[in-house]
Amino acid sequence: MQASYDVVVIGSGPNGLAAAVGLAGAGLSTLVIEGHDEPGGGTRTSELTAPGFLHDVCSSVHPLGLASPWFQELGIDRELAWIQPPAAVAHVLGHGRVVTLERTIDDTATQLGRDAKTYRNLMAPLVERHAELFSMILAPLRVPSSPLLLARFGIDALRSMRGLGHVRFRGDEAPALLAGIAAHAMVPLDHLASASVGLVLGVAGHAVGWPIVGGGSRAITDALLARLRRAGGELLLGARVASMKQLPQARAYVFDTSPRQLVSIAGDRLPAWYRDRLDDFRHGPGVFKMDWALRGPVPWSDPRCARSATVHLSGTLDEIAAAEAAVHAGRLDERPFTLLVQPTLFDPTRAPAGQHVAWAYCHVPHGMPIDGTEAIESHIEAFAPGFRDLVIARSTMNPVELEQYNPNYVGGDINGGLSDVRQLLTRPMLRGDPYSTPAPDIFLCSASTPPGPGVHGMCGYWAARSVLSRVFPDARPDRTRADEHIPAFDELWNEHAPHVTR
Repeated sequence: MQASYDVVVIGSGPNGLAAAVGLAGAGLSTLVIEGHDEPGGGTRTSELTAPGFLHDVCSSVHPLGLASPWFQELGIDRELAWIQPPAAVAHVLGHGRVVTLERTIDDTATQLGRDAKTYRNLMAPLVERHAELFSMILAPLRVPSSPLLLARFGIDALRSMRGLGHVRFRGDEAPALLAGIAAHAMVPLDHLASASVGLVLGVAGHAVGWPIVGGGSRAITDALLARLRRAGGELLLGARVASMKQLPQARAYVFDTSPRQLVSIAGDRLPAWYRDRLDDFRHGPGVFKMDWALRGPVPWSDPRCARSATVHLSGTLDEIAAAEAAVHAGRLDERPFTLLVQPTLFDPTRAPAGQHVAWAYCHVPHGMPIDGTEAIESHIEAFAPGFRDLVIARSTMNPVELEQYNPNYVGGDINGGLSDVRQLLTRPMLRGDPYSTPAPDIFLCSASTPPGPGVHGMCGYWAARSVLSRVFPDARPDRTRADEHIPAFDELWNEHAPHVTR
């Protein structure tokens, strides 16, 4: 580690690395400091259960990775071994009913009975212009490049998921499918804008799929690190930062952390009013996560569940809404919303020959050290009889353990903060440039900034733009150090319209 750098990035999650790649590619000496002994934050893959069984520790399925304008500009989307299951999502309603989010709108709509036409009319205009839509959504608040498209999306996205489901549709299948997707946001489904995530990820399923990455999510980290090193950037592991005094001298510090950690580390470098505002930042429910090493694939009663890496054991819209409401009321529903991922059906490299890995989580009250093993496994067993008999080994993490593993997961909140209508695009607070702070050399780039959770690197991209605009306005790519495929942001910046000024 040198005595000084142009930029020091604290945290090596996908947003921290995305910011570091862009800044190093602009010719700036850049150091990334990571407290864990492995880089990656939410994109790590480890042997959590038994030797030879590779589990994604957090993020596992990556629709926004393929939709990310920054990953596309870097070429990350072309370098990774994306694996596309036949269906994006399988949703179990119960009583022998399964509906799948297929790659085409028509193949999905044919399962929806009398709601087929309504579903086509809802999704087709958004899927046809998905690149424009994602470029506006995966960004901070700003003047939209396509106002009519954004307005069309917003009419339904700003509804509650319960409202969208009951106003737009007449059957159970379409509302349940979208509600299961919307539940990823961990927001009560009767709240305004709770439909937004269901629509965004549903559009992504048709436009780019819900892929996994060959070898595990750590491949995304490896690809970003390779770019960082080719651009001359450095990485320091196993160095937990408690104070700015531990950091080398730099002209800019970029935090891929929660607002709570930013306040703790920066201390009185930030004014009291700003620290108070960050202390008001709200976090959502936690998750209880289980990983299994299995002797065979999950024995689903309905074989359609094996067409996707992602299975929602969810029920109807009203059942999902009740389960999520229970979590926000401080208790675990008897049949919680359960998300299961079975990657080795499509990527056998993650387990010994003939064996499998799977993981699942359910939402639980914030910070509660609850054991959801019985709730999750009995839920799976109801739709896959004999599942427990296949278990070789299991690993569990409750919200307290998740936060100990990754301090960004405050109270087990893997989304970097509650994504309700108040905090979805104004995180961590309403501010013209949400990545900057009142300290001119301190910036925030985590999922606690727009556009929020997901492995897309766009929080890091926009934070890096803020750093360049405010601290290094004359920075240009140094082609003696930077890989030729790392841009100076110019093309992407011009396309997406500046939102910060010096």
